[in-house]
Parts: sequence; structure tokens; C-alpha cells
Amino acid sequence: MLNKTSTVLLGLLLILGQAAPAAADQYDKYYRVVEPPQPTQTGNKIEVLEIFWYGCPHCYHFESYIHKWLKTKPDDVAFRRMPAVISRNWLPHAKAFYAAVKLGVLDQIHTPLFNAIHRDRKPIFSKQQLRKFFVSMGINGDKFIKAYDSNEVDTKIKQAFYTQRNYKITGVPTVVVGGKYLTSAMLTGSFDKMIDTINYLIKKVRREEKK
Repeated sequence: MLNKTSTVLLGLLLILGQAAPAAADQYDKYYRVVEPPQPTQTGNKIEVLEIFWYGCPHCYHFESYIHKWLKTKPDDVAFRRMPAVISRNWLPHAKAFYAAVKLGVLDQIHTPLFNAIHRDRKPIFSKQQLRKFFVSMGINGDKFIKAYDSNEVDTKIKQAFYTQRNYKITGVPTVVVGGKYLTSAMLTGSFDKMIDTINYLIKKVRREEKK
């Protein structure tokens, strides 16, 4: 026969045993499984990949959440960005992103480009408009055009297209964790919940990789 203390302890154990599945269940609707899982580019670190478009107002607002999250990012996590190429109209921004990477100026132009388009309402959507913007940021216009039109950037665009097709991306911003799990504001309903889901998925991938 169980005494009163044993009964209380048993009850606590049952509650604790149910807590983990319950916590996991609350996130089930906030992400989807990537089938099949896709290769990542961050070595032994857990990859958190943000897919975005400079012209997307939701991506613009999500930037502040990402900046805040990066300050607390775990050491075993690597964050990287990939410009979306869902629409032909998005190609100039994607090419500008990879041109900036090639020129080593991505940190210099990334947030200012978002701000110029959405905060300052500047029309920066074409190749020449982008060139003008890069020049305004102190970057040589001819070097920008050379990088923008380079085979290297075209290759990056093709790789991004096939990667996003494999992830079945339909909107932005979207974040993929570990090449296995995908979340988005459309799935979570808010950016706060999206960040919570990213953190949950990082822990999920970490546990799976330790098995």
C-alpha cells in the first residue's frame, strides 16, 4: 500500500513525465518537417537559415527580431541568410545580395537597404536603382555591376532556387533549422512565436543529433 508521501511523489512523477510531450505538442502546429531533410552549410553547427526578400515588409519587420535573437544565439548554432528567388521580380535583390557578399560589403548594405526601401520609401528594385544605392553607400558602381553580372552570382542564384524548391518555400520570411524543420510567420501567427519556435527547433535538432 502506498503511503501519503509516496502517492504525492508518484503524482509528481506522472506530471513531469507528461510535461515534455505537452510542451512539444504546443509547437507542432508552428513548424513543418522538411521531407527529405536537406544538406546544410555550417559544418558541425546547427544551421538556422533565414530566407527573405528585401522588398517584403514582413521580412523588414522581422529583422529587428533576428538582430535581438542573434545576441543570445547559442554557440553551437550558425546563422545564415539566403535571398528568396520565388518570383522573377525578386531576382535583382537576390543578385544584389550575392554581389554584396562577393564584394565583402554585405554587413555594410544589408540593413540600410531594408531601411531605404521600407522606412524611406525609396524605389530600389532594378539593377540601376541598386547600383545607385550601392554607390550611395560608398561602393564603386562599376565593381558592383561587375559582381552583379558575374557567373559566380548567377551560380549562387541557381543554388538558392533549387534549395528553396526543395524546401517547398511559398512565402517569406521563412526559417529552416538544421535542414529538417521549417517555420514561418504564416505558421506561427507572430514573430515572437516564430522566435520561440526557432529556439524550440534548435533544441529538438540538438537532441536528435546526440542520439
